Amino acid sequence: MSTVTVGHHEAVAVVTLDAPETRNALSTEMLAELADTVDGLDADPGVRAIVLTGGTKLFASGADVRQLREISPVEYAGSARAASWKRLGAVETTLVAAVAGFALGGGCELALTADLVVAADTAVFGQPEVKLGLVPGAGGTQRWARAAGRYAAAGLVLTGRSVDAFEARELGLVHRIVPAERVVAAAVDVATEIAANGPLAVRAARSAVRRAEELPLAAALEYERQQLLLLLSSEDHVEGITALLEKRAPRFSGR
Repeated sequence: MSTVTVGHHEAVAVVTLDAPETRNALSTEMLAELADTVDGLDADPGVRAIVLTGGTKLFASGADVRQLREISPVEYAGSARAASWKRLGAVETTLVAAVAGFALGGGCELALTADLVVAADTAVFGQPEVKLGLVPGAGGTQRWARAAGRYAAAGLVLTGRSVDAFEARELGLVHRIVPAERVVAAAVDVATEIAANGPLAVRAARSAVRRAEELPLAAALEYERQQLLLLLSSEDHVEGITALLEKRAPRFSGR
């Protein structure tokens, strides 16, 4: 049975984890289906932003730990599970996570792969892997350190403690907090705002922001400048400026 569903709001796709019987535990099968789904949307020029959610009650309770209990290092390294995480990290379309309830372990790491997190006032984030004798293996150590700083990340990852939406916002993870019943709609609103902008510009800006985590400042500034030069050759930038001067909404073509 499918564990992932897809809905569309014009240029925004909403991808929902739908395995309530396991509290959206991220099994190998669910991760593969999620990666397949997001890959397909990423290749669709009509999709300009993707919302990832588990609905208004729960995001994802973590990995399906039963699948990790007996797996060997070699098996994990070559597994579909590891490959799915790499695929999700390579997506180029803007990702907005709509998080309600628990986002723990792999669920928290899934939220961390997004560009923006809209959290319900019920959201709980955490990396409890050390309590299982493990370490976050899908970005939890690195993305928390980049979002919150090394010392705050250590306080979370080394203790395995959880934080609510308000502390997560103070730590730099959460963009906006809303009542739980509005979390998906609010994320769609944010994604729609992003999707209304020039699609080439959004992808370039997203890529440049992410390079800030990976490159020294001088190299990152050069990357940003190269993105600007590329966009100056686009039709969209002419349309955007023309629309501003003519006081109308732009009609971006993605060219």
